[in-house]
Amino acid sequence: MSSVSTIAIIVAVIGLMYLAYKGWSIILIAPILAVVVAIGCGSPFFDILENIYLAKAAEYIKNYFPVFLFGAVFAKLMEKGGLAASIADKIVDLLGAKRAVLAVILGCAVLTYGGVSVFVVAFVMYPFGAVLFRKANIPKRLLPATLWVGIFTFTMVAVPGTPQIQNIIPSTYFGTSTWSGIGIGIFATALLLTVGLGWISFRAKSLMSKGEGYGKHNDENQLTDEKLPNWILSLIPLLMVILLNIVLSNPFKWQFITWKISSLWSVSIATILATFVTIIVGRKRIFISAEDISAKQNFLKIINTSAISSGTAVFNVASGFAFGCVVTSVIGFEVISRLLLKLSENGNPLFSAVLSTNIMCGITGSASSGITIALAKFGEIWAEIALSSNIPLEVLHRIVSISGIGIDPVPHCGALVTMFAICGLTHKESYFDLVMLMLLKFFVPYLCVFFYMITGIV
Repeated sequence: MSSVSTIAIIVAVIGLMYLAYKGWSIILIAPILAVVVAIGCGSPFFDILENIYLAKAAEYIKNYFPVFLFGAVFAKLMEKGGLAASIADKIVDLLGAKRAVLAVILGCAVLTYGGVSVFVVAFVMYPFGAVLFRKANIPKRLLPATLWVGIFTFTMVAVPGTPQIQNIIPSTYFGTSTWSGIGIGIFATALLLTVGLGWISFRAKSLMSKGEGYGKHNDENQLTDEKLPNWILSLIPLLMVILLNIVLSNPFKWQFITWKISSLWSVSIATILATFVTIIVGRKRIFISAEDISAKQNFLKIINTSAISSGTAVFNVASGFAFGCVVTSVIGFEVISRLLLKLSENGNPLFSAVLSTNIMCGITGSASSGITIALAKFGEIWAEIALSSNIPLEVLHRIVSISGIGIDPVPHCGALVTMFAICGLTHKESYFDLVMLMLLKFFVPYLCVFFYMITGIV
């Protein structure tokens, strides 16, 4: 039965990748393929759907919906108010077209670290990237990889304190904070930035030396509106998210702070308060009337649209998470589970954490879903082994978070498909550089483990 169950897992996972790649909604196909897994393992599929799939999907939504909801509203107001564009424009202006790749990466990094939704950052930074790449005559097919480095790598999981959900999830399992593993995080940030910037710069020079330039593209989404808020004022909400998160969660255990709020709610509260400031700074663009809509209606439209989009986003991620929970619950996965846990037999759970998290992220095509599943399946065991081996849970937190981006840009990754759509490019045109980045950064979590083992720096 275990061999049949294992085959069912493989079929379901491949089916999920293929159908998601073809554009099917994961909200629809995930429960269907969960039934395939249930039938393959000989379990009543109604029980699997009700007691595992739906239960786990509801659990994920219950735990993380506030982050999605308040983050989406904040991000949309940052976008519509022109604050995100103002900050990105200033970074681009300071660095210039000659440093186009670095300018795009840093622009994305500032917005991502400030708490803006990763998808919104992609939409905001694309037109800046397109303008800079055209001025520098850098092949446009390198733009998706450049945006990916700035949005979906170091500022999403490695830089200490990042308010992105991939850094929040481990804190809910280990009781740590988003500032855990500062030394390891800085080390990982340096590696990821070096790898990303190095590869794209190398590719740009190589292609341009062969005579390839920006190319002929119909870039309709360009920067034409110069009435943006002051960039200094635009930075205030982002700084608020970062500073309030520190004050509320107190990751450094300052004695003068007598409260302790979980990372989930400290980020949510910080985002809510920053949202009010965003409305004030961007009020001229947020409260604007159109031909058929009043200023008040336009504001409500922005709020309602972002709230609805947060629901879709959390359901997408929850669906992938629930599917992964079904996969890890059947008999066939036990063989894989035992092999993964064997890596912890030497008293060090870090290598098991890296590989397990990578596998889960590859199955679901989502870093947040993969991290959550890996922690739900192995987190308690890893924590026990770590504590018995005098490995701080802060180390485990940072290693798991960084491992979420090892093989994240698999072909069915929703973020990847969205990125190509934003840029008006295809897998055929631009996927090669994402694959190379994936291969290069796959080793970063392992290097971080060795860094900790050699130096002892947390």
